Amino acid sequence: MAARGGEREPLDPVRQNQLLCERVRKERQCQRLHTQYNVNPLHRVHTITKKPMSWHDNIEEPADAKFMNLIHHAALEPTKKYSEPQTESQEIGWNTTPLIQMDRTDCRLYFPRRKTEITK
Repeated sequence: MAARGGEREPLDPVRQNQLLCERVRKERQCQRLHTQYNVNPLHRVHTITKKPMSWHDNIEEPADAKFMNLIHHAALEPTKKYSEPQTESQEIGWNTTPLIQMDRTDCRLYFPRRKTEITK
């Protein structure tokens, strides 16, 4: 045990080994090995333009179809990605189709901009 003066007794090799084994066991419980990496489809991807005069950037490489589909899906607006709103703020503008059809001949609901002598 520790002495009252703040000085500690040196640990014997058996106790040091116990502490090390306990630490390794705790680290292994929390450790995960990730071997498959993907692009997060919920975030928009910001692309960086290439340098036009560099030869190594202008080499055409075959595009992976699965990766390209994932990139295009991530760039879609939420109404095309999901069948229903995912958040409360998306519910406000989710249905954008008008409730009634617009009749441009009915002057009660249609107010087009008109030119007058003052606005000309």
